Amino acid sequence: MTPAPEKITRRRALRTICAALLSPFFSGATRAESAAPRPFHHLPDGTFRNNHIGAINKPFADLLKWRREAPGHPLLSFPVENHADSIFRPTGRRALTWAGHATFLLQANGMNILTDPHFSMRASPFSFAGPRRGTPPAPKMENLPKIDAAVISHNHYDHLDSESIRALAARNPDVRFFCPLRLGDFLRARGAVHVREMDWGETAEFGPARFAAEPCQHWSSRFPWDRNQSLWASWVVAFSDFRFLFIGDTGYSPDFAALGAKYGGFDWAAIPIGAYSPRWFMRQAHISPEESVKIFADINARNAVAAHWGTFQLTDEPMDEPPEKLRQAAKTAGVDSFHIFRHGETREI
Repeated sequence: MTPAPEKITRRRALRTICAALLSPFFSGATRAESAAPRPFHHLPDGTFRNNHIGAINKPFADLLKWRREAPGHPLLSFPVENHADSIFRPTGRRALTWAGHATFLLQANGMNILTDPHFSMRASPFSFAGPRRGTPPAPKMENLPKIDAAVISHNHYDHLDSESIRALAARNPDVRFFCPLRLGDFLRARGAVHVREMDWGETAEFGPARFAAEPCQHWSSRFPWDRNQSLWASWVVAFSDFRFLFIGDTGYSPDFAALGAKYGGFDWAAIPIGAYSPRWFMRQAHISPEESVKIFADINARNAVAAHWGTFQLTDEPMDEPPEKLRQAAKTAGVDSFHIFRHGETREI
């Protein structure tokens, strides 16, 4: 027997009411959150996109083509600067140390801050396979001072290393982690206690520093099935008299001119210069040294340090090519304050 039309209407109304009442429990969103306008870089399916080119999600065929045509340059090792432990003692000075790849120790205003801490020998989920370090981390984690805070740019294995997070959290129980959206559970599962997830444009204060997550052009994934499910970000670390910008990984985009306008410039910036070849495959997500110099100008940096080179053989350019190309590009642009550190080098800034 077919229900009467009025009964069908009542059932539909009841289902609608139940769905409205229960949806926050299943979606993880409150009514206020559901009503709030979705930021441009948030997609309806819960993943993220870039501001100017959309989401980076290259087809598997492109990956196969790149790997098939890769020239296979050798893994190189670069000189490491060994220094006395005394350089890490609190002295009231401001200093920057490059530990390799995207890992820097910033010492400023009494704080010790790490960027993308990576001290393992591979950028891989495996200890026996995947990109291997040509140059060891310098200093080693056990030689670092007490770390107050760490910023994470995104979840790729050469920037977010499980063992390094575990060791850092174990050695520094009070360390504050600042990370993009959807990386908090990953950090907490590896021992982090104090974690702040942040969206682009959000800020958080800790001690004398203000941390701000800002846009860059990249993507995220640790497995074939989690593409762009967590956010990526550049980080501003600002004190009352000093501003530092850490760009973990990015393609060239108008985001950086906007950053320069927003902050009025930076005293120092860590800008990637490697992992750019072949350009047809890497251009959207990784800048060339020439584009690194453009970003230097876009953000109105007074000084910059080269990051993301000389540690892992990740792409097709020789490992010693990025600093040479950077020197040429900087000379052409008339830039003389884009610095190339040795692995393990500390400079007062």
